[in-house]
Amino acid sequence: MTGRTTGRADANRRRIMDVALAELLRDGDASMDQIARAAGVVRRTVYGHFPSREALMGALVDDAAETVAAAQAEALRGVTDPGEALARSMLAVWEIADGYRLLLSLAQRSVTMEGIHRRLEPVRRECAAMLQRGLDEGRFTSPLPPLALAYVREQIFFGVLQAVNDGLVPSAEGGRSAAVTALTAAGVPAAEATALVARIG
Repeated sequence: MTGRTTGRADANRRRIMDVALAELLRDGDASMDQIARAAGVVRRTVYGHFPSREALMGALVDDAAETVAAAQAEALRGVTDPGEALARSMLAVWEIADGYRLLLSLAQRSVTMEGIHRRLEPVRRECAAMLQRGLDEGRFTSPLPPLALAYVREQIFFGVLQAVNDGLVPSAEGGRSAAVTALTAAGVPAAEATALVARIG
């Protein structure tokens, strides 16, 4: 396969994934046929890249996890205060994950939560290192070890996503709500957490 052919195949795969995400966010039951029509290709082309709907969903979740990891890494770059780092990481990841909130709900059915946890392991470990620094410096206080606290932070994130899905929290407030809740879970006083998030968010 030539480089040009490979490049075209990669572009087709990317386009199918982008269209699939849009279709699934619009209609969680969108079929492979619907996705193919929306992408302007025949069904065989979609199946050539993704042998099943589950394979397509897995690829979309992989892509989301990689994007989340990149967003968190960028948010943490050059930030020395652990509290600010935690807030910035939550806000940055929310900007990415808000668009995936319905996809994440779908993924819980088709990819399994274990698969999602595994895909988010690099994000979780980077977060745990940040939380360890905050605990060491006395910025955070928690009876939990840092990796366990990273799990709590992750579940706060998913919980707020679900609350947005259910109409309990306005989408525009989701990121700030998640950041403040994560900070308070790490032992930062609520008033201080709210002021910090307001300042940077």
